Amino acid sequence: MPSRPSARERVRAEITREIADAARAQLAADGAAALSLRAVARELGMVSSAVYRYFASRDELLTALIIDGYNALGAAIEQADAVRPREDFTGRWQAATGAARDWALAHPHEYALLYGSPVPGYQAPADTIVPAARSAVVFGRLVADAHAAGALTAPAAPAPSATLATDLTQIRDAVMPAVPDEIAAPAVTAWAGVFGVISFELFGQFNNVITDRAAYFAHATASLARLFGLPT
Repeated sequence: MPSRPSARERVRAEITREIADAARAQLAADGAAALSLRAVARELGMVSSAVYRYFASRDELLTALIIDGYNALGAAIEQADAVRPREDFTGRWQAATGAARDWALAHPHEYALLYGSPVPGYQAPADTIVPAARSAVVFGRLVADAHAAGALTAPAAPAPSATLATDLTQIRDAVMPAVPDEIAAPAVTAWAGVFGVISFELFGQFNNVITDRAAYFAHATASLARLFGLPT
């Protein structure tokens, strides 16, 4: 049986959470580029040296926020996929893509940190790779399951170049086992397109253009599913 965290560990976890929450509030107010440990310390009534005991730098705090964001988004997509029958591939696609949009609309500033403009001077470390892949793993498993069941029609897509074929091998090994290139390539395009549509909505490109955003998203994701042969 795992040991219970000590009082000191629980206090540290609570203060770490408070720092992260204050940082998210700063993201909402000023954007990621303006994130400052000193400003977070002022918001919490702490001296800046105390905050540095929890996060050694602004970049370390940014990394923690990014990992939290990817994990939260991934969890939302995983949960949406899990409640659908495994053989309901169209329903799983609708649930997963809808969960991605719902999470983005509920957490616009965290979504912007993940998929918006890069933060000047910040380079994401390898620690972010696994959390970032959580949503792709759900999508890849859906495509692989649908392909294995014979539920995908052959998409009319051009053959990938030799370089792209190498990249697709890596993607297939990571998240889409046994999916052939002619399906894997448009499937990646479809998944990227989902986040493109979400970003257009969130960052204002649909203002004065698309009024019924939910209806458009449903139409767009149905169209994107057809790229890799999923009937909708």
